[in-house]
Amino acid sequence: MAHLHQDQKIKNRVKRLQGQINAVEQALNSPENSCITVLQQVAAIKGAVNGLMTELIESHLRHHVIKEQTEVNENELAEFLKLLKRYS
Repeated sequence: MAHLHQDQKIKNRVKRLQGQINAVEQALNSPENSCITVLQQVAAIKGAVNGLMTELIESHLRHHVIKEQTEVNENELAEFLKLLKRYS
């Protein structure tokens, strides 16, 4: 996982998640926010976590499963990742 500390895309996703979670906390502390507002924010967080998970899985595949010597079928990898996104 040493490569993750260099991945700015993943870091940016985590920062956005932190902001979304802070927004939910603020919404919960504010009596004028409706349940629907909070639920929408939580749904956005769920989507963001799924996106982060997909990025981490792809990074893992590229750095640990698929070795440099291995020829990668980029089309098959793209199809696999699309399938993963659909079911996460």
